Amino acid sequence: MITTSCKKDKEEITEGESILPTSFKVDIPSSISNDQSNKSIQADTLKGNEIYEHLRTFIAIGEGAADIVQSIMQAISVYNINRAMSLSFQGDDDGRTKNLTVVENSSYDGINWEFQMTITDADSESNADGGNGMQIFWNTSPVKGIALLKPYNINRNDTELDQAVFRIDYSEAGEYGYDKHMFVSIIDIPMPDPSIDPFGMNNLKMFAGKTGDIVDIYGNSNHPNAFFYTTNTGFNWAFVASGNEAQDIAVAELGLPPHTLDASDRATLLETYSIKTVLTDEINQHFINTYGFLPDSASLADYLGDADAPGYFNTNGFSQSGSAPSGDYSPLNDNIQSMAPFNPSTVNNLTIEFKN
Repeated sequence: MITTSCKKDKEEITEGESILPTSFKVDIPSSISNDQSNKSIQADTLKGNEIYEHLRTFIAIGEGAADIVQSIMQAISVYNINRAMSLSFQGDDDGRTKNLTVVENSSYDGINWEFQMTITDADSESNADGGNGMQIFWNTSPVKGIALLKPYNINRNDTELDQAVFRIDYSEAGEYGYDKHMFVSIIDIPMPDPSIDPFGMNNLKMFAGKTGDIVDIYGNSNHPNAFFYTTNTGFNWAFVASGNEAQDIAVAELGLPPHTLDASDRATLLETYSIKTVLTDEINQHFINTYGFLPDSASLADYLGDADAPGYFNTNGFSQSGSAPSGDYSPLNDNIQSMAPFNPSTVNNLTIEFKN
């Protein structure tokens, strides 16, 4: 992604010189995280299996944000970041000058950190966003840190994310009972034309914690233009999931609460607003509004046959809902019972700020 204007060759750098973390993400099984899932479903034909399949895409976007942060950190490690320092380099992709500064003993978000690194787009430092491309705050033992990223200021040629901002909170300190965990927050993702894709996501917040082969995930993706069968608009995909990386299987429970809902309890988010409840209510209301009567209950139940909770996934994606394909899913199903998504209103109003 980037090359250096410094004279030090990569071959001169010995392993262990850099103080940057070598890992800053949690890998999520592809069974529950895949950005190749179908994105072209029409709102008025959406079924339970397609709701579940969309979830894989939204989780993959969160994991992809962590991938981008980690790849940039790995790319700049060639500069032998081992102390407080400043340097400039030229971006491989946009050819623009970037300024990199490392300071010791910084604070951010109420926490004291051993190191802070800031990368700015040099010609944009007078802009309202300060030209901030990346800030990382971290401790080295155990590895723990916060990374902030505005891709636009790292590579101006990649306009897909425009003004989106990422935040990755990563830790190997075991605070949540996992070997390592991360929180991923994303705001201001560019929204597609809702007449073409009403399920565009603007914000996301999710957690992923891993111990051994087991990865637990929970969070919300925010879809302010989403609608199903009525004019009700604006939903969260609020989810909890657990996967086994070695077996590439996963279990997920998913709710579709209004994106402005101010609630945090599991029962409200995953039961009151379960996929089946929301889609049933939407279809019933559509029939009343359009035809003046309710749909046939047996036909509706058959139509929403894959909308039961939880949903089960394997290497090919969504498999079935309601009952597990095998006993391998039992421990994963147990895991999700103690998890809950975030408050939808909080995710809808999510903010991320760089340190000035």
